[in-house]
Parts: sequence; C-alpha cells; structure tokens
Amino acid sequence: MRLAVTGASGFVGAAVCRAAVAQGWRVHAFGRRAAVSPGHVGGASYRSWDIAAGPLPAPPAVDAVVHCAGSVTDWGPAPAQWAVNVTGTGHVLDSFPPPIRCVHVSSASVYDPYRPSVRVTEDQAPVSRYLNAYAASKAAAEQLVRAERPDVVVLRPHAVYGPGDTTLLPRLLSAIRRGRLFAVGDGRQLVHLTGLGNLVAACLLAARVPGAGGVYNIADAEPLSLDAALTALLTERRLRVRVTYLPRRVVWPVVSMVEGVYRLTRRRRPPRLTRYAVSHLAYERTLDLTAARTRLGYDPAATSFEGAFDW
Repeated sequence: MRLAVTGASGFVGAAVCRAAVAQGWRVHAFGRRAAVSPGHVGGASYRSWDIAAGPLPAPPAVDAVVHCAGSVTDWGPAPAQWAVNVTGTGHVLDSFPPPIRCVHVSSASVYDPYRPSVRVTEDQAPVSRYLNAYAASKAAAEQLVRAERPDVVVLRPHAVYGPGDTTLLPRLLSAIRRGRLFAVGDGRQLVHLTGLGNLVAACLLAARVPGAGGVYNIADAEPLSLDAALTALLTERRLRVRVTYLPRRVVWPVVSMVEGVYRLTRRRRPPRLTRYAVSHLAYERTLDLTAARTRLGYDPAATSFEGAFDW
C-alpha cells in the first residue's frame, strides 16, 4: 500500500506516518516544516509542502492520501485559517485526484456549538452558526470535499489527545493556578474524547476499506463525565489539584466580554478561556459511532491517559 500523508510534521499526521510504516506501508510524508527528524515520521520519506500555497509539484504515485494538515487554533486570523483549511484542502484534492482514495481528517467542531451534542449523528452538521473561524473553516472544507469528491472519507474526531499533543492536554494543564483548576458546568456532563491511537486506526482503516466514502464520527469507546476525565488526567500526571466548577450562565458573558477586549486590542495570544472552549466543556459532547463501527470496522479503545505525556 502506497500512502501520502499531509500534516506529517504535526501531531496527528506524524502518528499516522509512524503507524503506517510499522504496518509495512510505503509512506510519503508532507508537512510545512522544512525538515523533521526521521523518527518523527517513522522513517518515511519527507517533503516540505505548504498546502495553502498551491498543489504539490510532482506528486508521488500513491493508492491513498490521508489529509491531516490544517490550522487547529481556536484564536488566530480567519483569512489564514481559511487559506489552510479550505483552500489548502482544495489543493490536496487537486494533487491526488481519483482513483486515489482520500481520507480527510475534519473535526467534531462542525456540530452546533450553542447546544449539547447528545450521541450526535453525522447528518447533524454542518450548521449555520459557529463561534470561530476554525470551526467554520472545517465545515466549509467538508462541504468542499463532499461536493468535489463524494468518494472521500471524512473523519470527525473530538478532543484528540495523546503523546505529542501540543493543544488539548497542555492547555488544560496550563490553566492550573495555585493548585486549582476552574472548569465550566457541574462536572456531570458527558464528553467523548479521542485517543491518538484510535484516530490513527480510523485513518488507516478508511484508507484501505473499499467503498467507504462518507462521513464518520470518531472517538473513544465510551464517553466520560467531565469530572471523571479531569480526575483521570490529573491522576496520570500525579497532580493534587482541586477542580472548581462554575455555572455556564455566569462564565459565558464574562468570557464574551474578555474576547471582545482581546479582539479590539488585536491580541495574538488567546484569552485563557474562550467561548469555543466553554461550549466544549459546559455541554454534553457525545458522538454516535455506529457508522464507523459498522462500515469501517472501527473498534476503539477506552479513554486512557496512560502514556499521553510520554513524548
């Protein structure tokens, strides 16, 4: 099996490369960085490619492409995010046309951020309202690939964590102040997380299962309460931290006001807490995994933070 992977200099793309190489696939890795260490991509061949700049010159002959590249910040300028997530996705499709199988890694952020997602099914997105350019651009990218290539497999993971994570777990840990972590809601709301190993397994299944075109939710085997997830995370890090929950109705207007100040003053760094983060913490965020289980043969492991910080 010959595989191309975009976003290989980053968190998810690199893990897909390493797993595919370990399974004996011939892997061509592409990322924005000029170079990466061979171990980062499992010894795959690596080329630098900024997908926002245009199609790939002289693309290799492959059987499938797993498109992991993207801008994942929930803050940052909208034009830059659209250039990577939408225009860049179009360049990936142009570089690897049919009959090459295409797997597009999207996000569960395409679901409605203003209400709970309760065992949400794939047909409940995209929606007409989003909190930031990241979610809006990921939804637009999905619409692009589905319009141009109905055969594309779209994966929607939620809250990806694991070794090499530079976003979710580090951001949670950075919010700890003087032995206390403030969270939103009451801690009982259920959340589906997605272990890196589960997402990688889904990517490789989607790349080799024939006739799998469509959209699939991807997550760990079962959701946890937010309190259980935070407790497991803090236990793995051996941190003695008191978690204090604040009502969403109190937090939301404060966070909205702070965001407004940050935007008026054109701050490059995001506030410690954003409306986007609140929407993912305060509401239930669970996914229906039936389609992935039945059509892809997806069999996810349970949520576990063991080894998530070993990098």
